[in-house]
Amino acid sequence: MFRTIALTLAILAAGSGAAQAQGLDGRLKKIAATKTINIAYRTDATPFAFQAEGKPAGFSVDLCKRVASSIERQLKLSALKVNWVPVTVESRFDVITQGRADMECGSSTVTLARMQRVDFSSYIFLETTGVLVKGESGVRAFADLAGKKVAVVGGTTNERSLKLQIEVRKLAVTVVPMRNSDEGFAALNDGKVDAFASDKLLLIGAASRAKDTSSLAILPEDLSFEPYSIALPRNESSLRLAVNTGLAKVYGSGEIKDIYDRWFKPFGRATPLLESLYIFGSIPE
Repeated sequence: MFRTIALTLAILAAGSGAAQAQGLDGRLKKIAATKTINIAYRTDATPFAFQAEGKPAGFSVDLCKRVASSIERQLKLSALKVNWVPVTVESRFDVITQGRADMECGSSTVTLARMQRVDFSSYIFLETTGVLVKGESGVRAFADLAGKKVAVVGGTTNERSLKLQIEVRKLAVTVVPMRNSDEGFAALNDGKVDAFASDKLLLIGAASRAKDTSSLAILPEDLSFEPYSIALPRNESSLRLAVNTGLAKVYGSGEIKDIYDRWFKPFGRATPLLESLYIFGSIPE
């Protein structure tokens, strides 16, 4: 499927003159003048964005590296310096609104509420909220969480989805807010809570660091739909167009398959829905 996308859409997405064609203003003009782009990245969102040997790594980071290279070409610069700005789940949007970063690469879900603070690029991934439990807990489905404690990172879409499902199913579940994924996983591992809710691949990333991965299980239910994007400053259409031009090139050329396989091949091939996302993201010139 990915190769079909490459063959049918590579020519349409191959151009790199979008930024020059529309003129420069706002953040994009500053990027061109300083020959520097500031990219925020999550340090705790494995496998999307994290630190490896003190450097940014992950699926979203790889995408943003290619977007930065595309912007360099669009602006016809000899070189574009990338300043990587580490952020947490709490600070990821603040650095954008305060002008300390031009884009944020991690596992940020697009919501209407967040659009009041930041803008977003074309979608880069589709996820769902899942629940991680210990194998010996006896919990095999969401309904089995009645009377138990469930950790979730506070202020996230996962928290809202978890609370909604608890309300809809009328379950007596205690929700325990956490500061980040590492804290949530530690609480589950230490027996302070009975489960940890987060994006499913983030749960897999956290579980992969456990000493005994066979002792953990992810419940079969999907609690929500989570479309990821690169967070951008509001009212910066030139920058958004430059970013989406870069993404369209990656999607249309088929390079997205190599990036996907690097980070997610052990989890299986991309779903038809995700493959369709990359088709629609291959916006023609």
